Amino acid sequence: MTQTVRPWPALWALCIGFFMILVDTTIVAIANPVILATFDADLTTVIWVTSAYLLAYAVPLLVTGRLGDRFGPKRVYLVGLVLFTLASLACGLAGSIEMLIAARAVQGFGAALMTPQTMAIIARVFPPRGRGQAMGAWGAVGGLATLVGPILGGVLTDTVGWEWIFFVNVPVGVVAFVVAWRLVPDLEGHPHRFDMVGVALSGLGLFLLVFGIQEGEVYDWGVMFGPVTVWGVIVTGVVLLVLFVVWQRVNRAEPLMPLSLFRDRNFSVANATIFLVGVGITAMPVPLAFYFQVARGLDPTLAALMLAPMAVVSGVLGPFVGKLSDRIGPRWVTFAAFVVSALAMAWYAATMTIDAPFWLLLLPSALLGVGVSGMFGPLASTATRNLPHTQAGAGSGVYSTTRQMGSVIGSALLAVLMNVTLAAHISGFVPGAIHPGSELSAEDGSGLATAMSQSLLLSAIAFAVCAVVVVFFEKPRPWGAPATPQTAGSVVREGR
Repeated sequence: MTQTVRPWPALWALCIGFFMILVDTTIVAIANPVILATFDADLTTVIWVTSAYLLAYAVPLLVTGRLGDRFGPKRVYLVGLVLFTLASLACGLAGSIEMLIAARAVQGFGAALMTPQTMAIIARVFPPRGRGQAMGAWGAVGGLATLVGPILGGVLTDTVGWEWIFFVNVPVGVVAFVVAWRLVPDLEGHPHRFDMVGVALSGLGLFLLVFGIQEGEVYDWGVMFGPVTVWGVIVTGVVLLVLFVVWQRVNRAEPLMPLSLFRDRNFSVANATIFLVGVGITAMPVPLAFYFQVARGLDPTLAALMLAPMAVVSGVLGPFVGKLSDRIGPRWVTFAAFVVSALAMAWYAATMTIDAPFWLLLLPSALLGVGVSGMFGPLASTATRNLPHTQAGAGSGVYSTTRQMGSVIGSALLAVLMNVTLAAHISGFVPGAIHPGSELSAEDGSGLATAMSQSLLLSAIAFAVCAVVVVFFEKPRPWGAPATPQTAGSVVREGR
């Protein structure tokens, strides 16, 4: 049966849900200090509100990409959207920090069901020559969402309460479901085997690695329980991830992560880069939130507005940078973007003193927007450009997984770095005592500002390494050369 599909309306329908789930990767950042005070929690536990979401988002992505290939991407997307929306409601109703973390994990799994389907549907409904612009728009939406998250989180937290950073997803989720149901085509699935050994190795390995890194400071990097040490947990996680890669190499059936995808240099470079982008973006908003709200005494709305320039500049420049990348290739566009981003984060770190003028702190935010405008669109477009249609689900699953793994590792590293720098600069530091309304001495306030500025260097380093990695991009083949096979006669495309 032939169905008529309008690719651009289908893309914008998907982008509503995609925007929502990526906003939730960073929306909690500005609310973290308030959540910490509400539940009388410590810093490491509060960061688990973000890490639980990211971890539950990252671990299943390799599988959920294949689920879309098998059962049809639209069906899997809609199931994930329903799960995400219901979990958002549960987050807002949570009565304890433990309930909130558990609901965030369910929310992350819903996001994992959705994300690979958006990328795979784009690859299947757009003709090759239109796919670059579509992927650029998809990537730009993703980049803008991660920047809008802290701003929206601050406004909602300050006006109606932190619970509404989750409640707001309910009406948006309903709208996203209706428009996706009407505008996204039903695409045929393909039979797949599921690599359960690969699922177990990757999932357990990533969990142990993140858990060990993030909880290490709590156990003073020593014994956790019985004979189990922090370093034992971390090393076990790394070993399991190495075994996962080896298993993908020797599995002759249908591996979870086809290593043949990495024969394409641009796919490999884009994946390495998006991992580091995940680290850099995730490690940015939380130190800024604690600096503006605790050290400088701003309310969440004003703290969020201090980040507005990067979202505005990125949103304005994003489409133009995407077209430039298509014209001249991704190498130098992304190189310039990451150099600018690294400089912006270094500028932030150097400026974040206890008495810095607020107008001065708007300047690195705007500069960071320039850099971010050249990250997400060109990377997404280049990563998938040479992939054949039959590997669309697997490729998008790998790319999305890599991005989220970077975010998970970035969140874990940030928890360690913030605890270490706070302990170094605040005498008698107690994690649970640092929240809005804390009565800090002038010396402790200055120490907090210094600790947060030093924590931002994680983002600066991640972006600087990105600039080195993207130099290895090669200019992609023109779109449609060679043409990739499309859905077997089941879709007739219309124009925009």
